[in-house]
Amino acid sequence: QVQLVESGGGLVQPGGSLRLSCAASGSISHIYSMRWYRQLPGKQREFVALITADGNTNYEDSVKGRFTITRDDAKNTMYLQMNSLKPEDTAAYSCDADIAIPGRYGTYAYRGQGTQVTVSS
Repeated sequence: QVQLVESGGGLVQPGGSLRLSCAASGSISHIYSMRWYRQLPGKQREFVALITADGNTNYEDSVKGRFTITRDDAKNTMYLQMNSLKPEDTAAYSCDADIAIPGRYGTYAYRGQGTQVTVSS
């Protein structure tokens, strides 16, 4: 059983910073692409950032230069460093990962439950 668990959300003032974590646990052979998404109530889930197994990254335009995605494969954990936060960054942030499982062919997509980020004065 593979699980993704996010942490690090909270309330922060505009201009502040937060670091989110997404930790994968369970029976894992390899983690490939990992991604962060965010969602407001009643809105569609929105792509935020991606990091490949090789460390290549991609960002949604509104977070470029403010957010940094990284990963620590020794810990099966991905991070999202969020700086210069704006009220419009307020959302529930969740992570996805494509994971290979021992004894099974191919990769499987897993999703965490999410962590709330609120940017407000």
